[in-house]
Amino acid sequence: MNMSTSIGISTMKTTCCRILNSCRSLALIGTLPPRCHRHFVDSFLTLRCKLVQDRQFHLSSPPLFGLRRLASPNQRPFHRLNSSWGQSRVFSGYCSPSRGRATSIISSVASDVRHHSTSVETHVNEESFEKIYIQGGLNVKPLVVEKIETGVEIGKDEEQRLEDSCLNVDRKNSEGLDEASVLTKGREMSETEKEAWSLLRSAVVNYCGSPVGTVAAYIPADKHPLNYDQVFIRDFVPSALAFLLKGEGEIVRNFLLHTLQLQSWEKTVDCYSPGQGLMPASFKVRTVALDGSNGAFEEVLDPDFGESAIGRVAPVDSGLWWIILLRAYGKITGDYALQERVDVQMGIKLIMNLCLTDGFDMFPSLLVTDGSCMIDRRMGTHGHPLEIQALFYSALRCSREMLTISDGSKNLVRAINNRLSALSFHIREYYWVDMKKINEIYRYKTEEYSTNAINKFNIYPEQIPSWLVDWIPAEGGYLMGNLQPAHMDFRFFTLGNLWAIVSSLSTPKQNEGILNLIEAKWNDLVGNMPLKICYPAVEYEEWRIITGSDPKNTPWSYHNGGSWPTLLWQFTLACIKMGHPELARKAVDLAEQRLLLDQWPEYYDTKSGKFIGKQSQLYQTWTIAGFLTSKMLLETPEMASLLFLEEDYELLENCVCALSKTGRIKCSRGAARSQILV
Repeated sequence: MNMSTSIGISTMKTTCCRILNSCRSLALIGTLPPRCHRHFVDSFLTLRCKLVQDRQFHLSSPPLFGLRRLASPNQRPFHRLNSSWGQSRVFSGYCSPSRGRATSIISSVASDVRHHSTSVETHVNEESFEKIYIQGGLNVKPLVVEKIETGVEIGKDEEQRLEDSCLNVDRKNSEGLDEASVLTKGREMSETEKEAWSLLRSAVVNYCGSPVGTVAAYIPADKHPLNYDQVFIRDFVPSALAFLLKGEGEIVRNFLLHTLQLQSWEKTVDCYSPGQGLMPASFKVRTVALDGSNGAFEEVLDPDFGESAIGRVAPVDSGLWWIILLRAYGKITGDYALQERVDVQMGIKLIMNLCLTDGFDMFPSLLVTDGSCMIDRRMGTHGHPLEIQALFYSALRCSREMLTISDGSKNLVRAINNRLSALSFHIREYYWVDMKKINEIYRYKTEEYSTNAINKFNIYPEQIPSWLVDWIPAEGGYLMGNLQPAHMDFRFFTLGNLWAIVSSLSTPKQNEGILNLIEAKWNDLVGNMPLKICYPAVEYEEWRIITGSDPKNTPWSYHNGGSWPTLLWQFTLACIKMGHPELARKAVDLAEQRLLLDQWPEYYDTKSGKFIGKQSQLYQTWTIAGFLTSKMLLETPEMASLLFLEEDYELLENCVCALSKTGRIKCSRGAARSQILV
């Protein structure tokens, strides 16, 4: 069997085979924006092309043999994939009047065409898997794999086998879906749930005939949706979990693969380009007319890396959420083949390389700017916000679990382990706040210069806010919002604390303390609508200084102490993990009484969450999906156990502090171990 490829810089041709390839598989090639050609001309309609249903993007396909490389003189060599990475997978489809020739796209080349990070050479040795180095960096035009023609006739048996290989779910990995598909069969759904499912399905976005995500908010009559008509990575996560728990994995798989090939290919603000591995905040399916073709158009995925955002800030959390969702998809569906794909493995590595890149910062936590996470406006979260650290820790653990161990990944895995150890100690030791810790800070000495300093970050006791002394309960505590030199942000940020529980960033004892605090301060953190995004709100002169007089983040509104129902699903996960589902059920029942009547708002205002947000979008998709996911998790807590991470005791034995390599005093791990063993 003779097989050949044409690898070169080209544009897509509107032939029948190119239409099929661009519709179904070019999205896997890499840095080109994915496109879908549809040509409404009589000559095309007479071809009667049969499009193979490939909702899962070539789950099982024959191995690739006889690949021949044609490269331009400016390209460095193309290396074959190491066999330890698993079998290459090929998408196959037919588009010929005689149905006699098979046209295939090599998906494994996707990881090579996308730009490879070389900035963290100490972490990754990439020699063991195939790669293409492209001179000129991110701004060069990418390589496109046109097609492979086998030159052989396809019989009916082989044709049926190829079609069967493109089913919605890989049969050998579909056992996990059977249980998930009957989650709601044990009882009659309430009217609120029925309405929620109807709205969630209405929010689904299709690309080339397949679902790829959900819009942020779906209001057909709204002619000025801002960016709420886009698919956001962080917003889609609760939608993805709802579909997965319902047994509908196709949309999640499509989303993961399409967002993967959008990774870092377009410039952001002015002349700057995103770091290799950066995931977009969102994308939109646009329909663009083809020049010079009457009646022809193409669908294009248009990503936003922050260049269109209100604050022009690149999203730090998108790649972290993508990794977390990738693990959740495998756990719930049993389709671990997706994680093993070369392009997916490369996507994980690029994100990790970006996060683990050496810089000026001395802390193991990630240094980020304001507006780079769920709180995407100026709210004083710049520095080392807890939310990013909790997601970072979770993504590190998920990556370590999913990465295929080989010569090319062992250094990265080692770097991940080292960062996990340092990060867990740093957060548990320095971010934790309870009555005992507050009393210690109250008696801090300042201006200490030595490795033995107790007040390591030169925190002034006057920073302790008056509200905190009377607010924090005797039994309980939480992880503070931020920590920097001479600065502690004592605000309670809900997402960071909940995800610290889910990912086991905090200790079991601290996990209990966080839930104890939420229960003790239920009226403040839950009130009439769960849950406060942060507490308390910044007010008066502090509000003007911290937010820049942001009219949307006025006290007890939006990000400044507003109540966000989408946090329900993360609260539910945390409660189930800690054996307190009754707390989550109480919050879900409270939300269910109002959400349908209030038309599923994005957020609620006032100190008790009594009013619908003054600028809140209605029919907010992640509000809807968060409610549905919470209901299903409470019904099947065994499914919830697939999503959270248990304590990793081996991390406590590894001290990676740089001081351990010198004659100086080593950092103590005794405090962390003692908290675990109590």
